[in-house]
Amino acid sequence: MAHVTLQQLLLAGAHFGHLTRRWHPKMKPYILMERNGIHLIDLRKTQECLEKACIAVKEVALRGEQVLFVGTKSQARDIMLAEAKRAGVPYVNERWLGGALTNFQTIRQGIKTLNSLEKKMTDGTFEKISKKERLMIERRREKLLESIGGIRDMNRLPGAIYIVDIRREKIAVAEARRLGIPIFAIVDTNVDPDLVDFPIPANDDAFKSIAVVTRALTDAVAEGVATYKASAHLQEAAMETAARDQEHREPRGRDRDDRRPGGERGGERGGERRKRVRRPGDRPAQHGGEEKPQPADSSPPSSAAPSDGGEAPSAES
Repeated sequence: MAHVTLQQLLLAGAHFGHLTRRWHPKMKPYILMERNGIHLIDLRKTQECLEKACIAVKEVALRGEQVLFVGTKSQARDIMLAEAKRAGVPYVNERWLGGALTNFQTIRQGIKTLNSLEKKMTDGTFEKISKKERLMIERRREKLLESIGGIRDMNRLPGAIYIVDIRREKIAVAEARRLGIPIFAIVDTNVDPDLVDFPIPANDDAFKSIAVVTRALTDAVAEGVATYKASAHLQEAAMETAARDQEHREPRGRDRDDRRPGGERGGERGGERRKRVRRPGDRPAQHGGEEKPQPADSSPPSSAAPSDGGEAPSAES
């Protein structure tokens, strides 16, 4: 997880707030001082809040839940698109569609419509319809892409939502609060930080300031997603290994049927064949039904042991 320094926040202009007459009193703990009629944000508080938010958003990703990125103002539009694609999370960077969270089932119907329109463009349906109908389908597809193109892969409600400028995205904030979804957001000196679960005091109008904060959160999300996928693969591999070991431990059908209750195999057919040990005096097995000729002198040698009660003849007799 990347660590954002005070120098990076200072160079990005994250400490610049709004005019003093436009401030929100609840932002007083995050304001350092006033200069030339402008409030300056305490970057130490910004750094602390950002680190806390990165840890929390990483825990959301570790649970396998998605984080929705929302930023429709011109300064944040391109940043949201790039960082959301880098982390592989859904995003809204054009226009927040009312009911995107509270009326999610209807949004799913719109996503199905978008998929069907794109299917018509590739399965040869365009060749069978008129030019006017093609233009109507293309315009409807572009309109759906603008509103729900970034959340077309979001199959369920997100585990958290990250918002730039909660004053502009007040509908998204209200829907997330109603559903109890944790909110991570950049709060400037003119907004109420109590509306956000994890406020990050910083300038939400500067391109560089938004980029620094969003990049840090994206790194945390990407790290959590990578860890979750790795742990899922490890669990799957462990389950496959356990199943394979269990299969090897269980006796096969033939072995299980031929075994006796005592553990020994019964029957001549199922029993183990014993190998016959050849002794010096045994005859070899006959093959082909023919008798193998024996040597002429088959008497035991003269040095054989004497029988009981007799002595071996001497050479002189």
